Amino acid sequence: MILCCGDALIDMIPADLPGGGKGFVPHVGGAVFNTSIALGRLEMKPSFFHAISTDLFGEMLARELHASHVDFSLAPRVERPTTLAFVMLTDGQARYVFYDEASAGRMLSEQDLPTLPQEIDALFFGGISLVAEPCGSTFEALMMRERARRFVMVDPNIRPAFIRDETAYRARLSRMLGAADIVKLSEEDLEWLAPGHEDEAVAGLVAQGVHAVLVTRGEDGATAVTEGGSVSVKPPRTRVVDTVGAGDAFNAGFIEGLAGLGLLSKDGIRRAGPDALERCLARAVEVAAATVARQGANPPRLTELSPPSWRAA
Repeated sequence: MILCCGDALIDMIPADLPGGGKGFVPHVGGAVFNTSIALGRLEMKPSFFHAISTDLFGEMLARELHASHVDFSLAPRVERPTTLAFVMLTDGQARYVFYDEASAGRMLSEQDLPTLPQEIDALFFGGISLVAEPCGSTFEALMMRERARRFVMVDPNIRPAFIRDETAYRARLSRMLGAADIVKLSEEDLEWLAPGHEDEAVAGLVAQGVHAVLVTRGEDGATAVTEGGSVSVKPPRTRVVDTVGAGDAFNAGFIEGLAGLGLLSKDGIRRAGPDALERCLARAVEVAAATVARQGANPPRLTELSPPSWRAA
């Protein structure tokens, strides 16, 4: 079982109003929330941990988790507002403006950290929850507490417009990325982390002990870099409606692949060789491609995808 730890918010997506003009329509979202939803739709039975508001937007989040078969019994419900992310689309690419002050998620503290059930053997972290305080420190504490005995994957999903203390955030990412088993970075993440030195940054993470760094390049596919070399895959052709939630869906597809191959554990990930990583990447880009073909963060269900290679083997 995998526990997804991080942001849950409402994406305010631009839309044409029936009477003319433009408006925004609320959609459930958040990088880690989206990954948990995608995993649920892939019938992975994930769990989700972050504070969820009792306001009307929090109820929307809770309903979607329930509908997608994501367990959120570890998530505290609090009387604080839900984070809002207004999304601006330019040629299908998403930019964000966040409203997060004193929100339910942002104010998560170490006092809210649960004792994890034994059946959880993998943790996923990421999103804007790693930026702000006190939630950033809270998730780092949870990861460092559990990483010695549970598989850890991190996708920072960096949103520069949300960052207020760049020095502190860079330091946190340095600690968390270097301590993970799998790190996923987009090209944009790498450009922000190490402009002009992207390849060196990836090699540095591998040298610190990260088993594989996954680098996504949109329509150019994805690469997994390990100590022994790299493998790459191309995505299937698809018509891109927008890219909201694409990286989150990619994460879910990759995690599904590891689980299907029996590698989603602290011991298992060390057995993940080039062939296994390539198969996981292929599934990841398939799930992401299905997501970008529709509006918003709306990942596919298992029945909408091809049978995975590990089931056919």
